[in-house]
Amino acid sequence: MKTRYKMTLAYDGHLFHGFQSQPHQRTIQKTIEAALIKMTKGEIVPIEGSGRTDAGVHAYDQVIHFDYPGNKIATERMIYALNSMMPLDIIFKKCEIVDPSFHVRYSAKGKWYRYRMSLDRFVDPFKRFYTGHYPYPIDVEKIKIAAQDLVGTHDFTSFTASGGQIKNKVRTMYYTDVNFDQEANELIFDFICSGFLYNMVRILVATLLEIGNGKRPVNDIPRIIKAKDRNQVRETAQANGLYLYHVFYEDVPIKYRQDSK
Repeated sequence: MKTRYKMTLAYDGHLFHGFQSQPHQRTIQKTIEAALIKMTKGEIVPIEGSGRTDAGVHAYDQVIHFDYPGNKIATERMIYALNSMMPLDIIFKKCEIVDPSFHVRYSAKGKWYRYRMSLDRFVDPFKRFYTGHYPYPIDVEKIKIAAQDLVGTHDFTSFTASGGQIKNKVRTMYYTDVNFDQEANELIFDFICSGFLYNMVRILVATLLEIGNGKRPVNDIPRIIKAKDRNQVRETAQANGLYLYHVFYEDVPIKYRQDSK
């Protein structure tokens, strides 16, 4: 008999080659599965993640599930056991025993990604793995206005990189927010969507920065969406500023539903 566990973890993605297992690479999935093999004394326990973050991308609230064989382990003990075997750049925060019908990807109702962009003139050595870098003049108000054009249900083909395998590019953007952190001299981008396409957030950030820099008109987003053409937006923001911030398994709260206003 197996027990399905849903676990929430955070990680610093700098030294990982992304979430998904890859030959001869250090990944989140391989690290966790190696720990589970030790716990089961040799039995492989595959894990599923809510999203496959790329190399260098971080997570505050990534969610996984797996079916653990043998005796049921209390949730507190499961957290303790896994954390005792994790490297310092991964930590498990929550654990639940869930119904076998629960699926960490298919049961999700929405995801929240955050992007941190440093506006410092030069790259700060203490930020370089945790923020993007954009040392050019920007108008934050233009970015805020343009970001609102992303809200709603759209075909986001123009904002996905080649290499993605998902054919249906229609998603609902529930919420966007852009704030300037004066003390850190960073722009903080927040996006909550029904689902995200390959490199979608990083392409959105790069496009909004071009608008803020005056390279594009402030009303360019609707035209780009309508074009359904990746060639309309060629830039992609750096991976290291991106964070998987939260995964929603209940309906996205109304305070984050700008699409319904």
